[in-house]
This record gives sequence, C-alpha cells and structure tokens, in this order.
Amino acid sequence: MKLNWAERWAVNNPARPIQQGFEIRWMKRRRPLAPGSAVLEVGCGRGAGAAIIREEFQPAVLQAMDLDLQMLRRGKTYLPEGEKKKIFFSVADVLRIPARSGSLDAVFGFGVLHHVPDWESALEEIVRVLKPGGVYYLEELYPSLYQNFITKHILLHPQANRFRSGDLKKALKSAGLELNHLLEHSRMGILGISTKKFDSNHFFSSGKVRVAPNQPTTVTMGIKEKTSRR
Repeated sequence: MKLNWAERWAVNNPARPIQQGFEIRWMKRRRPLAPGSAVLEVGCGRGAGAAIIREEFQPAVLQAMDLDLQMLRRGKTYLPEGEKKKIFFSVADVLRIPARSGSLDAVFGFGVLHHVPDWESALEEIVRVLKPGGVYYLEELYPSLYQNFITKHILLHPQANRFRSGDLKKALKSAGLELNHLLEHSRMGILGISTKKFDSNHFFSSGKVRVAPNQPTTVTMGIKEKTSRR
C-alpha cells in the first residue's frame, strides 16, 4: 500500500530520522548482528532508516525495498552520494520479497505491516527470507493511534483486518518468531526484536509451505520495557 500526502510528510519530516536513530540504537544494544550479516529493510522510503542501519550494524550487504517509487526517488537528494553506493535499493512488494528463502540474517520494518491489508502474509514472507536464528526488528502502530476520530480522516490505511497488541504477538508466534525484547504502549504501538526459531520447511498456520516466489521486477537505484523469558 502506497502512502498518501499526509503520511509522506510524516515519514519525510526532519524528526523521523531522529526517532529512527533512537530506535535502531535500542535494537543494536539488545540484539547486535555478527560481522558480515546480510540485511534487508522493507518499506524503506527515502532510505533514512537504511542509512542508520548501515552505520550502526555495519552489515556486509544491505538491501532496502519499497513499493512506492516516488519515495525511493527522494533518496537521490536525501542521501549523500557515498551512502547511496553502499545500499542496494529496489522497488518490491513485502508480499513478494525478492530474496531466497533462508538467505537473510535480519529484516527491519518500521511501520510497514499496518499498511498492508494482508499483513499476516507479509509477516510470513518476512519469516520466509530469514535464516534460522535470523532477526526481525520491528516498529508497528496500533489502530487507536492511526484510526482515531482525527487521524482516520487524514491518514490512509486499510480499514479491515487490523491488528492490536495481542493479535500481533499471536501472529509472530504462529509464524515461528520468538519475541525477545519489546517496548510497547498498548494503545499506540510496539518496538520489538524477534528471532526465527525454525527451518525453511516450517509449516505456517495456514497449512501451506511458503516457497520463494518468482522475483518481481527490481529497479536498483543509486541512491514499560520487557524481555521475554520462556
């Protein structure tokens, strides 16, 4: 799902990279990645978050994808020339991630799932591309924040099949992810770190095995805290 004018303003305002910087450093302190990691950011927009991920985690490979070509084009002017050469940008859908099953050490997603009508399938696709033990770093918002009597007239989101705290945690577990660390406000959203605990033959709750889809057309552009104990 592409953003409307209000959400483009929200994610492109100067405060957003500052917020993402705090979030990414929080993630790194609790779950750093090994040197030489292969990393993907879904819904990367202009690449502000991807640049911070590269600086903090220093992955060997950093891919960043977004469905909205207009957002990716903003990276041409937003990112320094040297930064654009270190991040592989592509136009792709989170429902059809252009990566092999079990090929990535980590996936980052900042406010992506709540934009997707079939967010459960998007979550399963994220899990598909993660290696066993791979990490899904997520930031997500809940409907009481983006569908209240004010924001529902300004922001563009799917109306049906929305998830709240319990729904998201249940879906993470069902998809085979263990939620290891989180910061959460039950009426606003969650910042979390989850780990894939199964191999590529995992059966999802739907009873189907996810397999690598044909890769979509890809355009490369130069451009209250808790720790779960189980």
